[in-house]
Amino acid sequence: MITGIKGTRIRRAAAVAVTSGALLTTGALTAAPAQAVSAPSIVAKGGYAMNNANGSSLYTKKADTRLSTGSTTKIMTAKVVLAQSNLNLDATVTIKKEYSDYVVKNNASQAHLIVGDKVTVRQLLYGLMLPSGCDAAMALADKYGSGSTIAKRTASFIGKMNTAAKSLNLKNTHFDSFDGIGNGGNYSTPRDLTKIASSAMKSSTFRSIVKTKHYTAKTKTKTGSTRTMKVWDNTNGLLNSYSGTIGVKTGSGPEAKYCLVFAATRRGKTVIGTVLASSSIPQREADAKKILDYGFAKLG
Repeated sequence: MITGIKGTRIRRAAAVAVTSGALLTTGALTAAPAQAVSAPSIVAKGGYAMNNANGSSLYTKKADTRLSTGSTTKIMTAKVVLAQSNLNLDATVTIKKEYSDYVVKNNASQAHLIVGDKVTVRQLLYGLMLPSGCDAAMALADKYGSGSTIAKRTASFIGKMNTAAKSLNLKNTHFDSFDGIGNGGNYSTPRDLTKIASSAMKSSTFRSIVKTKHYTAKTKTKTGSTRTMKVWDNTNGLLNSYSGTIGVKTGSGPEAKYCLVFAATRRGKTVIGTVLASSSIPQREADAKKILDYGFAKLG
């Protein structure tokens, strides 16, 4: 037992030591708050990303600025096709010379469909979304539009695309083409395109198509034989370079520059977004990766 003045001093010293220790421990717990994640700088004129689970915004850069969309337009093309009542994906479409003439005239990306071949709707959707075939887009618009001529049917289909945009309450989106080769009235925004893609991704068929890296179609020729088409490679480079990528579509053009609508899933969370008017194919992918990294960091 410690007694007297000496004992009192020892007890006081011990109390100070305990108190100091408590302060040090508390300081260690609170002195280093987690660093806030900084929003990335991207080259693209516009960008947007959201949490696909609830639609909450994760990243914005001129997210509501109207810009040309290039072939990212084809996301809506596919969405309209897949929304048709009593859709039969195994129904066949005979490839017309007009489809071939159209892509040649416009020097457009194509699936290299052969005139006279019978191609299923499912195969046309792969030809639309992987090699970004404008011939496949025209074939689908011709089949699912109404009217007595190809021009009337494709115009009718474009009308369905605009109706679908309105049903999603998109105020800054308008289509004047079925494939992105517009006449000055084909535009959307990073936010609107992301919402279109998120809606399209509700379709299991769409999800299967846009995550496919390579696809080979076997079509029927006009003589009844089977033709094995050239392998269609997905133009979305993120499928090979960003872990967790599940889609969705590239786009490019003189006005649109380089665009990419993208989606990836990590740790059970999906970030979906868009970059419009980037400066090159590598840059649009770099922009998308920055946004994805940022989005996942914010989601934790």
